[in-house]
Amino acid sequence: MATETFDVVVVGGGPSGATAANDLARNGRSVLLLDKAGRIKPCGGAIPPRLIRDFEIPQHLLVARITSARMVSPADKEVDMPIDPGGYVGMVDRDVFDEFLRERAASAGAVRATGSFEQLSRDADGAAVVEYRTKGDSSDAPLQRVRARLVIGADGARSQVGRQAIPGAENVKCVFAYHEIVEAPRGQVPKYDDQRCDVYYQGKLSPDFYAWIFPHGDTVSIGTGSMQKGFSLRGSVAELRKATGFDRVRTIRHEGAPIPLKPLKKWDNGRDVLLAGDAAGVVAPASGEGIYYAMLGGRLAAEAAEAFYATGNPASLALARKRFMKQHGRVFWILGIMQYFWYSSDKRREKFVKICEDKDVQRLTWQSYMNKELVRRDPLAHVRIFFKDLAHLFGFARA
Repeated sequence: MATETFDVVVVGGGPSGATAANDLARNGRSVLLLDKAGRIKPCGGAIPPRLIRDFEIPQHLLVARITSARMVSPADKEVDMPIDPGGYVGMVDRDVFDEFLRERAASAGAVRATGSFEQLSRDADGAAVVEYRTKGDSSDAPLQRVRARLVIGADGARSQVGRQAIPGAENVKCVFAYHEIVEAPRGQVPKYDDQRCDVYYQGKLSPDFYAWIFPHGDTVSIGTGSMQKGFSLRGSVAELRKATGFDRVRTIRHEGAPIPLKPLKKWDNGRDVLLAGDAAGVVAPASGEGIYYAMLGGRLAAEAAEAFYATGNPASLALARKRFMKQHGRVFWILGIMQYFWYSSDKRREKFVKICEDKDVQRLTWQSYMNKELVRRDPLAHVRIFFKDLAHLFGFARA
């Protein structure tokens, strides 16, 4: 029998789960944060200024400050997109960043447990029971069991909590991402800039997504992603490293994982289970950005949990998805269309990179990314971009 009951058991200690646990613990809720040990998600590690502000991220966690991006076309045309003077995008190492968030939750009162989620069951009263296995336990050892008034599944793409509790969660559409963490070059890579992210829109490196080189201070993340089965992600990264000179530097580690690119239609079971972060599918299409949306999803899950406790109405759990989609649903829709259209061929990728030369495009892109909202000011800039896009689509613009 389960021996302990928590207001909330959060399964998954990434940015989303740790944020939910922290917010709920600060509100006085009893929280168990269950996380696997040693798991590092493949991630470029970029966090925008709004995340730093909204979630009070200390500056010492930033291993680099990015002041520009370089877009590289299939024909190796390079387009630089500088951020306005004084602005920057922070870069974090996920192993250190995620542990900071988990420790912050523990400092707020959450109980940490290290283990692997196995199954969600019910006790005689119908209450949720989370069953998990701790590291080192044999397969026939009894599972650890805790009761929960509410379970938040923040256990990543293809969430086991979601698969067991929420119909349709197993059908999430994913890109599989792979990256290698390497030592930062010391003169071996002439084009490398430790304040610039390089993004490669080339079909040979990804037939339907992109490849990247992102600085991380003393290290560099080099990766790619694709939904195409059989496409060699390792081979793609090896090719990119050879082409850029990064094959000369030492590889520290490598990671791979699925990344969802479309929010699930339902995040809760209408009773006592709620998904957040990658488990809910909140990674931005086209860009693959997930840390900000994961942390926002964790915060909204905590707010929905509080509404659930206050009203006793399970319908309150649906507030998490409703509020998220109200804030960011339109952005996800636009980015989804952009990925479907512009990433579909090298001819279109070439035009897409060409569009990135436009100063209006650069300014509005950075403003939207940095502040996490569509820029509604300067309508004339949007009109100019619209007609320039049409010119590229119909071949009137120079390639």
